[in-house]
Amino acid sequence: MEFELEEQSAPRRRFRKRWLGWALLAWWGGVAGWNVVKPMPPGTEVSSPVVTTEAGNVQFLYDLSTTAPTGEDVREQRIFDEVFAIIGGAQSFVVADFFLLNDMMGAADNVHRPLSRELADRLLARKAARPDLAVLLITDPINDIYGGMPSPLLNELRAAGIDVITTDLDPLRDSNPAYSAFWRMFLQWWGNAPDGGSMMNPFAPPGGAPITLRSWLALANFKANHRKVIVADRADGTLDALVTSANPHDGSSAHSNVAVRLNGELAKHIVNSEMAVARFSGWKGHIYASPPSEPETQSKDPVQLQFLTEQAIREHLLGAIDSTRNGDAVNIATFYLSDRTIVKALLRSASRGVKVRLILDPNRDAFGRQKDGVPNRPVASELVERSEEKIEVRWYRTHGEQFHTKLALINHGDRLIASLGSANLTRRNIGNYNLEANVALELSARSALAIELIGYFDRLWNNDGPLGTSFTAPYGAWRDDDPGRYWRYRLMEATGLSTF
Repeated sequence: MEFELEEQSAPRRRFRKRWLGWALLAWWGGVAGWNVVKPMPPGTEVSSPVVTTEAGNVQFLYDLSTTAPTGEDVREQRIFDEVFAIIGGAQSFVVADFFLLNDMMGAADNVHRPLSRELADRLLARKAARPDLAVLLITDPINDIYGGMPSPLLNELRAAGIDVITTDLDPLRDSNPAYSAFWRMFLQWWGNAPDGGSMMNPFAPPGGAPITLRSWLALANFKANHRKVIVADRADGTLDALVTSANPHDGSSAHSNVAVRLNGELAKHIVNSEMAVARFSGWKGHIYASPPSEPETQSKDPVQLQFLTEQAIREHLLGAIDSTRNGDAVNIATFYLSDRTIVKALLRSASRGVKVRLILDPNRDAFGRQKDGVPNRPVASELVERSEEKIEVRWYRTHGEQFHTKLALINHGDRLIASLGSANLTRRNIGNYNLEANVALELSARSALAIELIGYFDRLWNNDGPLGTSFTAPYGAWRDDDPGRYWRYRLMEATGLSTF
C-alpha cells in the first residue's frame, strides 16, 4: 500500500512542478511584454509645435578632432564654450540634462579637457553670484555607478543648493526585455553598497576602484537618460537653449560632436519636457519659463524649429527620408547607425535616385578599449551592397576618440530638413527606450544656415582641412563583409542585448 501511494504521488509532484514552471514562464513573459509596450512617462515622446523664428536666433556649432599629417592632434571646439556662456547669462533659472557628467576615463590614459569640473565650476559660480538662481540638473544613474559609487562632484553641487536629480529609469520601457524582466522580478529589490565592491569597474582604468555586483546587474538593463540639453533665461526675458550630442565628460572631451543653439519660444517646450522627467524621478519643484509669444517672423530666411524626443525623432526622420525623390540628397553623419526602419528607408531612397552619403564612426575606439566595428561596419556593408553601391560611405578617422556626431541633412527640392541632438540612429535611441532630445530644422537650402550645415558635411566628406588634414577615409578602409558579425549585429539590435 505504501509503495502504491508513492507511485501515485510522483505524477502529482511532476504535475505541480510542470505547472509551476509554466506559471513562472508566463509571469516572466507578462513582465517582459508589458515593459516593452507600456505607456511612456510624461515629458517623453515629445513632438512640439513648429516654431518659426529668425535665422539669427539659430546657431550651428560643432567640435572636431582629428590628426594632422605631422601626427599632432587638431581640435576645433566651440560647444561647451557656448554652454558656459548660457550659464553665465542666466538670470532666474538654469535647466540642464546631461547623460555623462563625471571624470571617469575608462582605459584611456589622458584627459583632453576636464569638462565635468568646468561645468560644475560654472554652475557653482553663477549660483554664488545669484543666490536666488534656480538650477535643475538632471543626469543619468551611470554617474554614480547605479548607486554603487556616489559622485563627489554631484554631491558638491547638491551642497551648494543645486537640485541634482538622478533619472528614475524604471518608468521607461525595457529595450533588453529578456534580461530586464528577470531584473524587475528578482533583482531590483536588492540594495547597493555605496562604498564600492569587488567587481571590475568598466568605467575606470585597469586596477581602478572596483564596483558592486548590484551595479553590474543594473548596467545590464542597457537603458539611459541619454539627453544633452541646457536652457536658461536671458536678461532680455527670452530663453536661450542648446541641444547637443556632447557630454560634459572628461573621457569624451576630445570627441567630435554637433549642437544647435537657439533663442526663443521653442526653449519653453524643452523646459517643460525636462521638468516632467525630473518629476517622475522624484523632484517636487517648478521652474517658471514662459517668455512672450513671438510674432511670426517676416525674415527672408525664416527657420522652422521643432523639439523632438525619443520615437518622435525616428518618425520625423523617416517622413523626411521617405519624401525624397530623384535628385534629392540624404547626408547623415552619426556615431551609430543600426535601426532597421532607417536602414530600409535609406535603401528605398537610393532606389528612387536619391543621393545618399553617410559618414560613420568605424566603431573601433571606446575610452581606451578596442571594439570590433559592430554595428556600423556590418550595416555599411549591407547598405553599399544592397544599393548596388548607390549609397556612399566614408569613415571618420578616429585616433582614440569617437566621431560622436548625430546629424541628418535631407535636401528636398529647395528646402533643407535637418535633425541633430543626442539620438543615435538605433532601436534603443529612437524606439522609445532611452530618453533622447533632438531639434529638427527646416529652412531654405539657399539660406546661410543651410549652406553652413551642408558645408560642414562636405568639409568632412572632401577632407577640406588645414595642412592636408584628412577627416574621413574611403569605405574600403574599414569594409567588413563578415556574415558572423552581420548576424550578430542583427540579433543584438533585435533583442536589445547590446550597448548600442
